Amino acid sequence: MFKEAKYKMSEERFRELKDELLYLQTVREKEVAQQIKEARSFGDLTENSEYDEAKTEQGKLYSKIAEIKNLVENAEIVRASDKTDVVSIGSRVTVLDLEFGTKDTYEIVGSQEADPVLSRISDDSPFGKGLIERKVGDIIEIDAPAGALRFEIVKID
Repeated sequence: MFKEAKYKMSEERFRELKDELLYLQTVREKEVAQQIKEARSFGDLTENSEYDEAKTEQGKLYSKIAEIKNLVENAEIVRASDKTDVVSIGSRVTVLDLEFGTKDTYEIVGSQEADPVLSRISDDSPFGKGLIERKVGDIIEIDAPAGALRFEIVKID
């Protein structure tokens, strides 16, 4: 039997998704229905661009609702570990780039919360996978298009 994928996320992200789903299913769905109703009142639907736009918006809305429903129904809530001796979801990890000698700190999060600009790295990414279950002092090697990248874990919070 086919097993649905689980989406790792924090309790906070789970609540955000549920709130967004509620908004889309109530407020936004009524707004789009009203747009369709108004567009229908303009007459001939074959040449009614307002109607076409409203129907397109409705399709996008239903697609977004289905996507968020899937995420909520298959959510796996992860809590940050209190342990700071190994890297896990919720850990803040400081690494030393062994090629350039620079230090950077990243937070390991579920894929639904990843945002590289904010240094939030998914546990499913190659870098995240390389960090999970590692300890301070461990050296990890990540295969990248530009070649192998080497990092040393210097701190785990």
